Amino acid sequence: MCTITQEEQNFLLRAARETIVAKLEGRTPRYPEDGVGKVLGESALTQSRGAFVTLHIGNQLRGCIGRMSATAPLEKTVCTMAIEAAFGDPRFSPLTKDELSQCHLEISVLSPLELCSDPRSIQVGVHGLYLVHQGRSGVLLPQVPLEQGWNLDAYLDYICVKAGLPPHAYEAPGARLYTFTAVVFGEPR
Repeated sequence: MCTITQEEQNFLLRAARETIVAKLEGRTPRYPEDGVGKVLGESALTQSRGAFVTLHIGNQLRGCIGRMSATAPLEKTVCTMAIEAAFGDPRFSPLTKDELSQCHLEISVLSPLELCSDPRSIQVGVHGLYLVHQGRSGVLLPQVPLEQGWNLDAYLDYICVKAGLPPHAYEAPGARLYTFTAVVFGEPR
């Protein structure tokens, strides 16, 4: 699992918000000075990690986009996903200036994927799921089944639905089910 200090979490949240604000205002982002340039040695901000940025207004989802893995430093991936979650999630219209003050950001930094040989070993609320089958894929972050009140069977069925497949498709020949963990943190509500 990736370790992220409170200072790094705070930086990522500020940088993600600044990226969105700058886009809405049509200007170049002005990032806090305590980012990668000030961090020495091993920092989560400089590691290539998959990450998702989720936007909520109240308890309602307003956008969520991420990458399962990345080749760029984490802070760059988070800023890119912040823009995508705010303006590129096809389920929602682009975020507006009026909505921004009501918007709460949450970041999920992912561990590397691990092929799951035993779906019964999945721990609800600990493991995220990524399913690939028949040219389709779907991902659910570890916090989703807790938010939805799902047990393991419901969680496994819904990852199939999310991928556009029938329930139990994760058991089909050729299906690849992966697990991952995430460090999840967000702005105060």
